[in-house]
Amino acid sequence: MSKTIKGPDGKPRCRWCEAAPEFFHYHDTEWGFPVGDDIHLFEKICLEGFQSGLSWRTILAKRENFRAAFHDFDFDKIARFTKRDLNRLLKDAGIVRHRGKIEATINNAKRAQELVKQEGSLAAFFWRYEPDSKKLAKPQTVSTSAESIALSKDLKKLGWKFVGPTTAYAFMQAMGLVNDHVEGCVTRTKVERARKGFKRPCS
Repeated sequence: MSKTIKGPDGKPRCRWCEAAPEFFHYHDTEWGFPVGDDIHLFEKICLEGFQSGLSWRTILAKRENFRAAFHDFDFDKIARFTKRDLNRLLKDAGIVRHRGKIEATINNAKRAQELVKQEGSLAAFFWRYEPDSKKLAKPQTVSTSAESIALSKDLKKLGWKFVGPTTAYAFMQAMGLVNDHVEGCVTRTKVERARKGFKRPCS
């Protein structure tokens, strides 16, 4: 079976796009393109945590609600959340009302602040786990890697929650630390071009 499908323009895309119409835009404009912005990185790792046990379609459909509820994932603001904020979020039908995941997001905001003080930025920390592209498995054949396992382990040591190896790998796929678009996908070459021009952040 082909690993690609035809997009609205007739060009090949990763087969997972066929799961929902809205996936094409996300696939073409976001997934796999390298990100160096701390807020965007924090948002994504939080949303990947919320996705645990659910589908990405569910999270993507609620993403704007999540942004409104969590102040656009400004971790400095989230770190100041109180019990009142927790109760507000638990009543918000627009997001995933999972106490553990909400509490983890608030906790991780505080851990993010600590990382920024230590590393200079979240980007500098996360991009340290970018794997050697020559040693990657074939696109979309694995759900974890040595690097995602290491990232998960190190985040947990730093007190982060809901950041298992699978969550970490999905984060790495989405944020461009790996180009996991399948061979033949029209977006794969665009992502590779973006990765080549991307200036890796450092501490």
